[in-house]
Amino acid sequence: MAKTHTILARCEACGLRMTEQRRVISDVLDKARDHPDVEELHARANARDPRISLATVYRTVKAFESAGILEKVDFGDGRARYEDAERDHHDHLIDMTTGTVIEFVDPEIEALQEKIAAKLGYRLQGHRLELYGVPVKKD
Repeated sequence: MAKTHTILARCEACGLRMTEQRRVISDVLDKARDHPDVEELHARANARDPRISLATVYRTVKAFESAGILEKVDFGDGRARYEDAERDHHDHLIDMTTGTVIEFVDPEIEALQEKIAAKLGYRLQGHRLELYGVPVKKD
């Protein structure tokens, strides 16, 4: 599903109270092309508005997640990270040496998942795929 509205617009549509600090946080999230954790979000938001505390970011992320606007992702490093719940579907490959997260879409994998579900008597409603790897050493 393609993203049609900003995080701010979806927050307002859900009736969330949008303070100036929440507006900054929503804009930071909209511009994120990675999977920031709360501390990273705080650093980015605080650079724009020094009055934004870590506690405010935690509360805001929890409110956005509860409203279905943000999705929590866990890449096995003990840090909850966040991404827009309306981002186009993608899977993740996590580099275990650097922590880099690579987003990808592969039509063959998508088709195979549908085929497996059908074979088992199911119709997929959604899925999440996370691959963990280390770079192959080149000779």
